[in-house]
Amino acid sequence: MAGPVQLIDEALLDATLSRAAGSPRGRINHNFHPDLAASLHRFLNAWTRGSYAAPHRHLLVPKPESFVMLRGELALFVFDDVGTVTERHILGRDGLLGIDLAPGLWHTVAALTETAVCFEVKAGPYDAATDKQLAPWAPHEGDPAAAEYLARLLATL
Repeated sequence: MAGPVQLIDEALLDATLSRAAGSPRGRINHNFHPDLAASLHRFLNAWTRGSYAAPHRHLLVPKPESFVMLRGELALFVFDDVGTVTERHILGRDGLLGIDLAPGLWHTVAALTETAVCFEVKAGPYDAATDKQLAPWAPHEGDPAAAEYLARLLATL
């Protein structure tokens, strides 16, 4: 955390996107919360097109999650328990600025523009063992099948 007042401006978005472009995952967070033990996590989530986040949910420790678009467009998919897409939303298009998800919903997001940045909020603290449950019906990040799975999802828009 840089200080008690942190500005969210174009320079911060540009710097965060530059870091995302250089990241092996093609995305990166810029955290505003002081550490992973904080009770509330507030961060920029910067994406480049093609970055894959495996479908997941936050249920072991139930956590709602909110996304507000600051730049670009993100597709957000909600799934049922067997992996069928039940909702598709394009954040940042046609006036849809964000979304709030209840705890336990299977979901993923993907950049539709070359880059995208959202402001994300969810409950902390972060514990890798309980933060998210990966969907058993979708490839995990790093799986060679992930790019094809993502392409199939995006083709449904």
